[in-house]
Amino acid sequence: MPPSVLSAVQIAVACALVAWMITGFTPLPGRWLRWKMFCRATFTIVSLTGTTKDGRTEPVNVYDHLSPGSFILGPPQLQAILDHLTRSGHYERIDGTGRVLTARGEHRVEVRESRVVL
Repeated sequence: MPPSVLSAVQIAVACALVAWMITGFTPLPGRWLRWKMFCRATFTIVSLTGTTKDGRTEPVNVYDHLSPGSFILGPPQLQAILDHLTRSGHYERIDGTGRVLTARGEHRVEVRESRVVL
C-alpha cells in the first residue's frame, strides 16, 4: 500500500475512535455507546487532615487504604475508611472538604470530626 493511503486510513480510524469516545462519555445512561460504569459511579475527591493523639496534624490520603487498582470512592466507602483510621488509633479525628461527582452532578462534601457530611 502506498504510504499516503495508509496514513489516510489511520487518520480516519483515529477520527472515528475520537468520535466514539466523545459520544461514549456523554451523560445519557443506557444508550448505545454509553459506558454505564461512569454513568452510575460515584467519585469523591477530598482533601483531608488528620489530627493525631498528640495534637499534630498531617494530610490523610484515603486512597492509600483502598485495595490496589481501586479508584471509585463514594461517601459510604469514605466513611468506612475514616472509621477504620480513627478506630485503629491512627488519628483522633479527621477533617476536610471536597466534591462528590455522580450522574446527578457535582456536590460539596465535608468531613467534620471524622463524619462525612453531604
